[in-house]
Amino acid sequence: MSHLIVIGGATATGKSDLAVAVAERLGGQIINADSMQLYKGMDIGTAKLSVEERHGIPHHMLDLVNVKTDVTVAWYQEHARNLVDQLLESEVPTIVVGGTGLYIKAILDDLNFPDTDPEIRARLAAEADEIGGAAMHQRLAGLDPAAALAIPKENVRRVVRALEVIEITGKPFTANLPRQDSTRYPQAYQFGLATDRARLDERIDARVERMWSQGIVAETETLIGQGLLEGKTAQAALGYAQIIKMKHGLLSETEAKAETKVTTRQYARRQETWFNRDQRIQWLAPAPTSAHLEQVLASIIKA
Repeated sequence: MSHLIVIGGATATGKSDLAVAVAERLGGQIINADSMQLYKGMDIGTAKLSVEERHGIPHHMLDLVNVKTDVTVAWYQEHARNLVDQLLESEVPTIVVGGTGLYIKAILDDLNFPDTDPEIRARLAAEADEIGGAAMHQRLAGLDPAAALAIPKENVRRVVRALEVIEITGKPFTANLPRQDSTRYPQAYQFGLATDRARLDERIDARVERMWSQGIVAETETLIGQGLLEGKTAQAALGYAQIIKMKHGLLSETEAKAETKVTTRQYARRQETWFNRDQRIQWLAPAPTSAHLEQVLASIIKA
């Protein structure tokens, strides 16, 4: 049976580079578990690897939908699991990589996604319009702190969905998380990339500066022309959301960049908290990608 390797952790910790290195060494393929890298054209702001940076390694679950589309976790689960199963059945080492913890858990664990209730959904959406996404996120945090960690307050659509599920089922949105005894892939090797807080903040600031120098403002303008403002999920992405505010005159460009840094740091804290809850993850201390590669391979061989 081929290996299933999962690489998670906070943003800007080097997950993508490690995944490529592991895939190169094992002859494997990569499945994306970053919710925003599913979108076509959202490249700079999501730090999506260029074709050249992928080193010829097949990457899946990238560039699948346009920015008008609101992707659900259930949709991701179905498509990603199908890919994992196909690759493993073909004896292809499979590397899942990304920072969207709920997406990774949707692949690995048996989560149930109840049907929607249009009336409840419409009422909650109207409340969000009236009192704002931040207030709805605070409500979610009171009802299901774990869900609030996983869902950024900027992503109002997902906050509303979580509140809808709670109202329909009477249980927390994350009621089935984490359940190691219900994992679909018990053979999976899970790794997390850790770094100290100060160093991570530096990396995030550098990434945001690089996003601006690479042209995220122009990229956002292009995406607006492709319907970015019509998609609630895509327009909530870090960086893009701040530039949209800038375009609406709510922030200066300097303020937009500064807010992107702050919100990305906050998001990284939530990612760390989310992944730290899963005892199956083997954490890799800060080191060059080459050292992480050897640690991953040694753990697999030892197992």
